[in-house]
Amino acid sequence: MSPALELDDTICYCFHVSKRKIVNYIRIHNLKRPSQVSQCGGAGTGCGWCVSYLKRYFEAAAATNEPGNESQTAEEYAEQRAAYIAAGNGTPPAGAIPLPGTSAPDADSIA
Repeated sequence: MSPALELDDTICYCFHVSKRKIVNYIRIHNLKRPSQVSQCGGAGTGCGWCVSYLKRYFEAAAATNEPGNESQTAEEYAEQRAAYIAAGNGTPPAGAIPLPGTSAPDADSIA
């Protein structure tokens, strides 16, 4: 079994934002509201899957000045996001990291 989400694991697949970027952004910018985390590379403004995680990291930083810790792996996180998207809860923007088991469209099909 892989370790829980690490700092370099992707949290916002739509805009390629890692946990490290989010945690550092919260710490450096001394955010006052969870919604301000979206200023970190647009995190949380695509399909919406990561919003609960962004809130969790904000709340953890506000309470302890430590990043939030999860018990799930990066793979489990990606699979849960795929299920969230498949259920019609959000639509990833163009350029988002592909869902597990799919591939990115090739450049010829976009043009």
